[in-house]
Amino acid sequence: MAVTQPTTVAAPDGPRYLPAASIRRRARLEQTVYGATALGMTITPHLAGQPAPLTLTAGVIAAGTLYRLYTKASDTLGLIKSAQKALPALTGTGVYLTNTFHPGTTWWEYLLPAGWAITMAAITPLTHAANLHTLHPTSDGDQAIPALQEAPTTAPAASVPTTYAEHRTHQWATARPTGTTQLTTVHQYQDNAPDFWGIVVAEAGETVPDLNPTTLAGIFDLPVGTVTLHLIDGSGPGRKLLQARPTLDTEAATQQDPIHRLFTEKLARPGGGADGMHLTAHRTERNRIALRVTAPDAQMIRLNQKQIARSLGYKDHSLVMVETDGLGDGIVSIYKNHPLQDVREATVDDLTMRPDGTVQIGVRHDGRPARMPLYDPEMGAVTDLFVGAPGAGKSVALLTVLVAERLSGVVSIVADAQNGMSLPEADGRVYHFGKGIAATGATLAAFNELGAYREKISAANGWGSFEIGQPWALVNGTFDELNRILSSDADVPRPFRAWVSGLVSDGQATGRKLGKGIRFAAQNIHLAELGDKDKIRANAKNGTVWLGRTNSSTTQHMATDGVLPPGVTLDPIQRYFKTGSDIDAAFSGQEAQNGPITAGMANIIQGGALFLSRVFRARKENKTYPHLIALMEAKPMTVLTPEEDQVFQDAYARWLPHAEALLAGDTDDEPDYETAGLDDEDDEPTPGSIKDRILDLLADGPQALKDIRHRMPDVAPGSVNNAMAELNQAGHVTPVNRGTYQLAN
Repeated sequence: MAVTQPTTVAAPDGPRYLPAASIRRRARLEQTVYGATALGMTITPHLAGQPAPLTLTAGVIAAGTLYRLYTKASDTLGLIKSAQKALPALTGTGVYLTNTFHPGTTWWEYLLPAGWAITMAAITPLTHAANLHTLHPTSDGDQAIPALQEAPTTAPAASVPTTYAEHRTHQWATARPTGTTQLTTVHQYQDNAPDFWGIVVAEAGETVPDLNPTTLAGIFDLPVGTVTLHLIDGSGPGRKLLQARPTLDTEAATQQDPIHRLFTEKLARPGGGADGMHLTAHRTERNRIALRVTAPDAQMIRLNQKQIARSLGYKDHSLVMVETDGLGDGIVSIYKNHPLQDVREATVDDLTMRPDGTVQIGVRHDGRPARMPLYDPEMGAVTDLFVGAPGAGKSVALLTVLVAERLSGVVSIVADAQNGMSLPEADGRVYHFGKGIAATGATLAAFNELGAYREKISAANGWGSFEIGQPWALVNGTFDELNRILSSDADVPRPFRAWVSGLVSDGQATGRKLGKGIRFAAQNIHLAELGDKDKIRANAKNGTVWLGRTNSSTTQHMATDGVLPPGVTLDPIQRYFKTGSDIDAAFSGQEAQNGPITAGMANIIQGGALFLSRVFRARKENKTYPHLIALMEAKPMTVLTPEEDQVFQDAYARWLPHAEALLAGDTDDEPDYETAGLDDEDDEPTPGSIKDRILDLLADGPQALKDIRHRMPDVAPGSVNNAMAELNQAGHVTPVNRGTYQLAN
């Protein structure tokens, strides 16, 4: 390979440019000299009658070296370079003289020279002090030796640039962010192209500043990201290599990028999980690779979490996280270890509401805060839905939200249909806590009468919207284990279920403008679990949906009901973090070991977007959570105004006996359906419930329509046929063959 040497004058203290092989040979030679010298320092002091001139010579070398350093004391840079060169001589003579004058022979006299040689060979101070630099390649594959000019001590005289190199040098010199540094030895990679490289030199004793990509691009009026500034191997921060490559090898570099190649070959191919999608950017972190993905023009983003994991060869699909905006943008995060296995405990600051109405209830998988609104300053009170199987951490998540409400001055009205067993820590620490099925119904009724009171006062005063503290506090109702009442197979009389269903629907419909939010929790979100009312499910998913570990049928219904953002295929959260492959354990005849439980981990859906998170850790001691209790008691409880309190307490006392009578089957106490906002329906389920039951049956696999009619004897055959036709038209089911259907996903 030819070497081109421009006719320029190098600065006396400037770098020397040599081929890489020459620099390596020089370093090896220096290392060999250290080895030979160490051998001599080990043997010579122990020879009988060693010559005195050797000892005298060593002393003279040491003294001369020290004097040389003394003469450089006024020149800081010169002193540093001289000290680097003097290091082998001073330390070597010190070792030799120590071995010479120490009487006798000890073990360390043999180790000391060897240690010196190893240290010097590792750092090669003479080679480094020579300020050698590797040659840079030119566009035709040759090597060019650039001549560095000495950094100017004064600003250059103004002149009109006449060459390309002078033009780029002038741009650098006149830019404010570059300070007193100068761009030297500018070379184009190829003629008639804007790509070039050069050396940026700072004044003596100063460093070249670190400039961001936008600033560098602005200096030369080139696209952002095409100009870089890097340290030079073997040189200090006073000299840096600048490269501008707006056109050179851009496409080839992209194709050679391993992340781009991985995405194109494995994920964007048909069946790869991101079929036809485009990778627009990526970022590599210590435990994560983040892929920024977009859909082609006029198409919706579609990312299949499980298929992506399979395409990558992962045996644990939970290490792949998918987030989208529901339109054309998405992020795929690929982890080495699960990022949510260890989370911290909550603090008062985390759980205190911000001006935007949100609190942090946990962390996202990428370390960002997992926030949920207690209130929307623009829209008013919100509706939330918490879903999770037993052991999914739903109760801890709800308790964390109740702690946030107390710390944020929100009145918490709570009812637990499981006789208070789901949220025992809330008992006595919130404004109202109803325990049991009857108490839940009475609490809902009183909650709605409170809203009616606020509506009456607001109308009388001409208040068009609600603002916290003017004059009332925000009130949020939390109703846990509501599926024990609203489920079609719940062990409660139909009149009671219909009454509660109407109360829930009315509470959601009228609460937003009255500062009265509602949050309910259930084992799943099938329509049948929400009182056979489409509007209940629709209102609930307009707020925050906290979806913990559930069964696969529930997750499937989320897609068909439209709760999941479009284009997202979500796999249920596993009960345990994986520590290995179950199949590998089965093949080897070993028992698979479970990792820590995933309690508290959930997919949060807000405004059509989904992200994976985990609620803050809660330590359990003596069947309770002392840290959360301490946080809750860190601030006094907020209560209703005296007038509101009277309305609520009177209503609760009035409705509780009616609820108990309805549960006992006393139809004389059945509520007036018309005034409750309900129709006096017959016993056939609503169309929404029929569709949901069909989807439940199809979750087990394709089935013939006649078999589905047979398995729903309480529904008229024509109603089943109509519901199936509507599901097919909406794209929730697809025909396998004549008369047989399956879920669309």
